[in-house]
Amino acid sequence: MTALAFHLAAPIRNIEETRSFYVDLLGCTAGREAESWIDFDFFGHQLSFHVKPEELSNIGSNAVDGKEVPVRHFGAILEWDSWHDLANKLKKHGQTFIIEPYIRFKGETGEQATMFFLDPSGNALEFKAFKDPTQIFAR
Repeated sequence: MTALAFHLAAPIRNIEETRSFYVDLLGCTAGREAESWIDFDFFGHQLSFHVKPEELSNIGSNAVDGKEVPVRHFGAILEWDSWHDLANKLKKHGQTFIIEPYIRFKGETGEQATMFFLDPSGNALEFKAFKDPTQIFAR
């Protein structure tokens, strides 16, 4: 089977703060919406948020490379230069990071840039970029 895009749904507190974050800060396009949900074009994938504040909770983490990575997270793999542009934009905006932008496996197979931060509802996001995109699934 071949997929056209990935679809993910998650809870949020408020549609307007979510729209502002995903459209104004991340550059996503808002799609369909109703009183209790909104869709976004999230870097070519369908991201749906449902207003359900009672479903928001603190997320656990696991140690990876000496950093506490949120267990529940989602994001996008960007092109190398686009990742750096987004990291710079987020820093200028004053975004708080769970894990500051850094390079993993520098000079090794799978070299990648990564960063983690929360949206206004506390959903954890990870954005990555691979120095060599053919190594996304490299071991």
